[in-house]
Amino acid sequence: MQATIDTQQRILDSARELFFARSYADVGVADICEHAGVKKGSFYHFYPSKQALTLAVLDAHFIDIKEKMIDQAFAEDLPPLARLARFAEMAYQFQKQMSVATGHVLGCPFGNLATELSTQDEPIRERIQQIFSKLQKLVSSVLKAAQARGEVPQEIDAGATAQAMLAYFEGVLLMAKNQNDPELLRHLLPAMAQVRIQRS
Repeated sequence: MQATIDTQQRILDSARELFFARSYADVGVADICEHAGVKKGSFYHFYPSKQALTLAVLDAHFIDIKEKMIDQAFAEDLPPLARLARFAEMAYQFQKQMSVATGHVLGCPFGNLATELSTQDEPIRERIQQIFSKLQKLVSSVLKAAQARGEVPQEIDAGATAQAMLAYFEGVLLMAKNQNDPELLRHLLPAMAQVRIQRS
């Protein structure tokens, strides 16, 4: 039983690593199996398709990032807007570590797949949208807490501002990936906390 779980985990971990470091289109089932040290039969025993594996990869990425970054960044030991600053710094540190390890800024695993697949694969697009919606709601709750403390004006639309902040965050990650420069994140991400959308 444990060997079966280990095999499935190796497949999942290999797909996560390869998709993140390369791209969805560039990584085939054979690549994943070779990296995981398993046969194709084992792959299809656990995942009926590459799409099914990708959905599992997205879920695993979100659980991992939530535990290692999001929950820590948005812990309530700091004032609300300071949590956004901590999130920006943690995102920078993560991308910096990956850059040192791989020689490349790898960007956001969700943004990468969204850019590549949103017009091609509806189930994957929907799953990524669900993840972005969770992040947006979290940032919106931080903004509402800041409004309650008088740190953010009441006329700010917390939901729309959270969406704009997430768009800014993803855009900066994309630019840093394209320029292969993690320092761009340290320079630009703190401005995310200054994004404001007025209520109409």
